[in-house]
Amino acid sequence: MSVKPQPAYSTPAIDTEFYERVAQTTSRKKILSHTIPPRSGYAWSVPAGSIFRLSTPEGAQVGDLNLWHQHNARERFWAARTRQLHASHVTRFDRLWSTLPYLRPMVTIVGDSLGEAYGVDTHGGRCHDLLGTRCDPYVNKLLSGDDYDFHCHSNLTRAVLPYGLTEFDVHDVINVFQVTGLDKKGRYFMEASPATKGDYIEFFAEIDLLCALSTCPGGDLSTWAWGEGEGGRMEDVCRPIHVEVWKIEDQQILKSWQSPKSPEYGGLHGMAVPYGERRDR
Repeated sequence: MSVKPQPAYSTPAIDTEFYERVAQTTSRKKILSHTIPPRSGYAWSVPAGSIFRLSTPEGAQVGDLNLWHQHNARERFWAARTRQLHASHVTRFDRLWSTLPYLRPMVTIVGDSLGEAYGVDTHGGRCHDLLGTRCDPYVNKLLSGDDYDFHCHSNLTRAVLPYGLTEFDVHDVINVFQVTGLDKKGRYFMEASPATKGDYIEFFAEIDLLCALSTCPGGDLSTWAWGEGEGGRMEDVCRPIHVEVWKIEDQQILKSWQSPKSPEYGGLHGMAVPYGERRDR
């Protein structure tokens, strides 16, 4: 009998008691409240040590979230490494990690009204997806032959342009409120979002962040199709997502917290780096 394989990566330790205190604190001052309209995109800043929440004020709606270090856009969310360190779908006390050479937690999930309760469905689907990525007009053209402009990649691109970023900065996302999985052949599938009015996911910002979210033009994904109209009127199942940011006013809660640093790798990837003229010759 074969031995069941173990997870290839160990999840780094986390102080759950601290993040529970963060989640439960009522010492919050709201510094941003914005409703992102259906089929749109929006970008906003979150200071390190703050909390931000994404919620569904009118019911089920999928959102595609990107994260960058506010002061260095080269440091951005890395979906693949997050999958390895945590899981294909994330929930409370999981973290979203940044790209190399930075590799540090960008946010920690401190609240989730949906993913923990949803669990695993009969098809193997789970909520808050890291398996897939954003919809985009290029793959739409590839699969349908149509030029169709309503895509998360396009929404995110428009959202970050005022911040000096471009299409090249848009990257793989976390699909919040989205249920996905792999079938028996390993093929990616999506299901209609189970979110209801008022569901939310809440994040603690570990570093200064620039965030961008697309309210997916597929809405709750119940009529998803490549190209307009093939699976029904997608715009009929599109709803807004609300964004809120809070500053934690009770600084005693943050007394033991420090913004995480990158691993102290001091090597040169095995390369002999030239130093120019050698004076010891």
